[in-house]
Amino acid sequence: MSRPDLREEVRAHYARAASLLADHTDQPELSRRDSACCGPATGTAASCCGGGLETDATFGAGLYSAVEQGQLPVAAVAASLGCGNPMLVAELREGETVLDLGSGGGIDVLLSARRVGERGFVYGVDMTEEMLALARANAATAGAENVEFVRGVIEDLPLPDAAVDVVISNCVINLSPDKPAVLSEVYRVLRPGGRVGISDVVAEDRLSPAERAERGSYTGCVAGALSRREYLDSLAAAGFVDAEVRFTHAAGDGIHGALIRAVKPGG
Repeated sequence: MSRPDLREEVRAHYARAASLLADHTDQPELSRRDSACCGPATGTAASCCGGGLETDATFGAGLYSAVEQGQLPVAAVAASLGCGNPMLVAELREGETVLDLGSGGGIDVLLSARRVGERGFVYGVDMTEEMLALARANAATAGAENVEFVRGVIEDLPLPDAAVDVVISNCVINLSPDKPAVLSEVYRVLRPGGRVGISDVVAEDRLSPAERAERGSYTGCVAGALSRREYLDSLAAAGFVDAEVRFTHAAGDGIHGALIRAVKPGG
């Protein structure tokens, strides 16, 4: 597929997931089961990047503590379609400005907004109108006033240079057809000394791109996953330092959920 075709496939996939979630916001377990944004649902609620696995402590809302879930509207928890919890690596501080790449239903934006407080601010960027509508509704329910959801693609972020202190993301960069452009844009919008705290699906270095494609689809968060070495090299090529890719849990043969951190020099 061409890059535009891949992007449209991903957009349409998540639009369907958002519409299903919105249709069943009063039934969160049904919402997660029916949306199954990264794979066919099996059994109970299936998460976005679980590739059809049943939701447990390794995908979706299971990666967030009971305390974190309790801070959010039920619909926002139901819309948790990721492969990790970037709050574990972002280390957000009061007063910071944060950007969430591919903000989806808004769970990480809302959690970040609580951590940065009234003096801080959180942007969520997503290319899917249906997800943006869902996120805005969740923010309104939560009474979050220090957030803004903006339509855009993560390869061309709709923010000025040096606009944010932290960039977070949850299982989105693996879906981009142009990952060097994403990391270049992340570097651009970060202030000197700014940092990256990302959850993503990452392959072991032993797997070739063809072997990754055999293990899952692009919208299933596997075929487009970088290897650990590719992630580190890509971060370095974009200008980041002190990069780390830490596997947290297995998501398949040679495929893992991972937490990624890096720093923009300066500051």
